[in-house]
Formats: sequence, structure tokens, C-alpha cells
Amino acid sequence: MSQFSIYFVRHGQTIFNVFNRMQGWSDSPLTDQGKKTAKQVGQALAQVDFAHYYSSDSKRAMDTAQLIKAGAGKADAELTTLPSFREEFYGYYEGDDSSRTWSLVGKEYGVTSLHELLDHISIERTKDLMHELDPFHEAENNQTYWERVNHGFDYLKAHHDSHEKILIVTHGTTIRSIVSHFGPEFDISQGPKNGSVTRLDIDGDQVKVLSYAEELTE
Repeated sequence: MSQFSIYFVRHGQTIFNVFNRMQGWSDSPLTDQGKKTAKQVGQALAQVDFAHYYSSDSKRAMDTAQLIKAGAGKADAELTTLPSFREEFYGYYEGDDSSRTWSLVGKEYGVTSLHELLDHISIERTKDLMHELDPFHEAENNQTYWERVNHGFDYLKAHHDSHEKILIVTHGTTIRSIVSHFGPEFDISQGPKNGSVTRLDIDGDQVKVLSYAEELTE
């Protein structure tokens, strides 16, 4: 059975983050602060011997991963992109104002943010609600989302063992969803900040969340 550890890092701050926009499969550039944070994460993790670096195939994640490698003094280390660890796809609501979107999805509860909505329903249910509300029904529901993410975990299990450590730059809602699934004892209502680290141990089919949204930078 595969035994290895994953360090999930949320990408650095982006322009859409600053303007509070829905940023799933849509993308926007890292801000100067986002670039700085990524380099600091690399410096903070420089002593960790990662067997491999990964990121989702979103440019903000790839750019963050490259800056982390550079900050760790490992700019030449190989980076592999894994589409399976993209952010949730928000369909019609991609790029929309986040407060507007969540007020529509959570209309029944009178909320204006995912943080507030998670006080009422599970993160799994939020995906199904957005899919239902999307006039094109293209937003990922929970089943479609997890089919994709599970494919990513299967890939990692096929490529890593021997207690290796790997780093994956991914996204806020994806990290929240993974922690909710494998570590329901953790409170995910507060989202992971840009550049924070969430650690998992994989032992065959057993997945243990060791820490959630640990901040390594100021």
C-alpha cells in the first residue's frame, strides 16, 4: 500500500481574490503580495525534502508553485500539473461577484458568503445547490467534483510510496472540500488563507488530515 504525505498549499493572492470574484476554472494573475507570499512559503519549507512538486493546471497555481520552488532554492525541480486538483467549477457564476453569487446560492439562509453558508449546510451541499441554480447546469455538483478529485488521488497513489513528501499547489475550496471529506473534525468555515499549508498522510486507502490552513508567512 502507498504511504506518503501531501502538503497542500493554497495559491498566492490574485487580482480576483482582491476584488472578491468567483475564481474557479477562470483565472487571474498573482498580485505582488501573492508572489511575495509564495516565495516566503518556499523559504519556510526549504528544509522539507519533497520528492515532487505539483500544482493544478490553473496559471495562478503553476506560478505559485514555481515561486515556492525558487524560494526553497529548488527552481530546477520538476513541476507536474494535475488538472484533477483544480478549483471547483462554478459554471455560469465564474468571475461573478462572490457576495452576489453566495447570496443567490444561499438565499434560503440570508447569507452573502460561503463562510456564512457553511454555518447552515455542508460544503458538499453547496456544490449541488450551485449546480441546480446555474441556468446552464454546468457548475460541478458534488458527485462530478469528487470523481475528478479522486482521480487525482489515484494518480498520486500510483506514483508515490516509501513515506515520500510531495507538495501540491491548489485552491481554497478544493482544500476545504478535501478536509471536510477526510477530516470532518476540522472546522473549515474559515477558509485557508493564500499560502497556507494543509497536511495529509496517505496510507493505502486511509487518508488522515494532520493539519488545516497552517500559516507559514506573516
